[in-house]
Amino acid sequence: MISLQQLTKTFGKQTAVDALCLEIPAGQIVGFLGPNGAGKSTTLKMLTGILAPTSGTATICGFDLLRETIEVKRRVGFVPESGAVFESLTGLEYLEMVAALYAIPAEAARARIRQFIAFFDLSFETLTDKLLGAYSKGMRRKVVITAALLHNPPVVFFDEPLDGLDANAAVGFKALIQTLAREGKTIVYSSHILDVVERVCDRVVIIDKGRLLLDGRPDELVAAHGSGTLERLFTQLTGGTELEQRAQDFAKTFRP
Repeated sequence: MISLQQLTKTFGKQTAVDALCLEIPAGQIVGFLGPNGAGKSTTLKMLTGILAPTSGTATICGFDLLRETIEVKRRVGFVPESGAVFESLTGLEYLEMVAALYAIPAEAARARIRQFIAFFDLSFETLTDKLLGAYSKGMRRKVVITAALLHNPPVVFFDEPLDGLDANAAVGFKALIQTLAREGKTIVYSSHILDVVERVCDRVVIIDKGRLLLDGRPDELVAAHGSGTLERLFTQLTGGTELEQRAQDFAKTFRP
C-alpha cells in the first residue's frame, strides 16, 4: 500500500529526510517515531502531496507520488499535527466542503458526518451553531479526524492525533484505528506518546536525522535490545539517555 524508494527532502544545505526506503502492507498500523526534527512530519507531508521530494519517490496504493499526485490524494487521509482548519466556517460547513472536494454526494456526506460526530460525542448543534475558531482544541481535533476519514481512504496518516483529546476520546480513537486496520486500511501513526504506540501498533519505524534506525514489531525490538519498554529503547537509540543525565545534573542546581 505504501512504498518509499530513496525518498529524500532537503532544505538548502539541510537534509530533513535522507534516502528513506520503506514498505508498508495493507491492514497494518505502523508507529512512525523519532525525536523532534527527525523528519517525521516532512515525510508525511511528502507522502500526502503537500511537499515535493527533492529526490527519490514513493507509491501509494500503486500510484506514483510524483506522476499521479491527484490519484494519491484521493486515496489518503491526513490528520496534521497543526490541526489547522478554516476558522471562519462552522464545523458542518467545513466538513461539507471537504466532502464536496472528494465528490461525496451531499446526502451521503451528511449521513457520514452524523455517524462520526456521534462516535466522538459531538452534538449536531455544535457543528452548526459555532465557528471553528470558537472550538476547543479537542473539539477541533475531532473535526479534523472526521475530515480525514470522511472519504473512506485506504491509507491514513496521523501526526500526533491524540493532541487535545480527552481520555475518553483518546480511548475511542485507539479503538477506531484498530478497527480500521482490521478492515484492511493502512495506518501510519506518528506520535511521541510511546506507551500508546507500543499497545496499538503492529510495527514501529524509528528515524533520526532523516534516516531509518530501526523497523520491526515493538515487542520483538524491545526484547532484542533488552530495553524493557519501547520508550527506553527509543531513548537509547536517539540519545535520550544523555538528556536524562543532563536533567539530573540540572536538578542539582536547585539543591541547597
